[in-house]
Amino acid sequence: MFRPDDTIVAVATPQGKGSLGIVRISGPEALALAKGLLDHSAQLKPRYATLAKIIDHIQAQEPSGIDQVIATFFPRPRSYTGEDVVELSAHGSPVLLERIVGLALLQGARLAEPGEFTLRAFMNGRLDLVQAEAVGDLVNAVTPLQARMAFDQLEGTMTGLIASLDVRLFDLIARLEASLDFPDEGYHFIKTREVVQSVEELLKQVRELLSGAASGRLIREGCQIVILGKPNVGKSTLFNYLVGSDRAIVTSEAGTTRDLITEVIDLDGLAVTLVDTAGIRTAEGSVEAEGVSRARQAIGVAAAVVVVLDQSRVLGPEDWAVLEETAKMPRVMVLNKADCSRSWSSDSLVGGDRVVSLSALTGDGVCVLRETLREILVGIDLLRDTPRIANIRHINLLERAATALESAKSAANEAAGEEFILADLDRARTALEELTGKRTSDDVLQHIFERFCIGK
Repeated sequence: MFRPDDTIVAVATPQGKGSLGIVRISGPEALALAKGLLDHSAQLKPRYATLAKIIDHIQAQEPSGIDQVIATFFPRPRSYTGEDVVELSAHGSPVLLERIVGLALLQGARLAEPGEFTLRAFMNGRLDLVQAEAVGDLVNAVTPLQARMAFDQLEGTMTGLIASLDVRLFDLIARLEASLDFPDEGYHFIKTREVVQSVEELLKQVRELLSGAASGRLIREGCQIVILGKPNVGKSTLFNYLVGSDRAIVTSEAGTTRDLITEVIDLDGLAVTLVDTAGIRTAEGSVEAEGVSRARQAIGVAAAVVVVLDQSRVLGPEDWAVLEETAKMPRVMVLNKADCSRSWSSDSLVGGDRVVSLSALTGDGVCVLRETLREILVGIDLLRDTPRIANIRHINLLERAATALESAKSAANEAAGEEFILADLDRARTALEELTGKRTSDDVLQHIFERFCIGK
């Protein structure tokens, strides 16, 4: 596990060249160490940007300046980590930033582990565990919707709801324990009917949080959509239009696509891995057979499928085979080539599937397809104010809390003793405290923070 009592340093900006790069120093010796890097005229006042020079007092034969920086000192506890922090904003040369870090290491700092700055913020009470995880999600966000959801958690939206649940649960536990403390006197600080009602209200709120879990995970983690159909119905043309470039080869020859072609797109805020596949049919060779096999494997992990049908040609056995193979999956049936004369009507398709008529060549109708896919995956209203549970750790702990509350409700309905109800309520409260980090093992913390990038 990380050592919390030394001074750490790392580059806090992404790898690669840039106009600016930030070196962050945090710990009890941060200010003294930073002064050892800067020219003596630099006086670091709290929260003032100070223009200074980085001086190499160690490696050079004579002390020499290596860069001009903006140094900012954030005294504890009002800093990102809750410790003394100095941030050096230098020019964004990777070689230069590495040299500044190297000089700090020579003066006694230690290179920060991935996520160690945010871990210290958590350990020092600047963030709870939900907010700390949101920092990682915000850094890794690739769509505006992912960033918004992560920022909502960082702002404490989810934390506030969990805290509200915990306060009400604590009050219920306290009243039951008070009744348990005076069994002989016959005092009851809460009636059975009130216990059942209180637990039902708590359970309802936990279930409401869990109700958005599936769509929340899709927003946070992204998903895969597979484009299927027999050869030459326009799958690759549609794929290219959705991607916005000629990613897949398009010809009039059937079976051009032999392997899976993938591209990540922003589907109205969802990070979607779009997969173009080989045409589903009886293969004529080993290469094509492997392509068809891989297409079927992609179906197995897809969140939804797009079945492309050519409405300029009569549906054949291969079309019906694809429809049958995907019948139990979330899907959109795309009637392609709307710019051509139609040979059949969508009325011939049975079932409650969503049908979109479009032209992959001109793009007419593609916007409707995007909206339909979004509705299938996460519903219509992506921007509602209610926060969505998106982290699998949070989901598991809320499910544990819900199970414990269900057990407490049953015990109360059966007029079981206070001690049985309390045992279930304690289990529910433990799950909530693990969620926010009040009760969390070192192994869990390490698992969470080791996935962060260095410098954060």
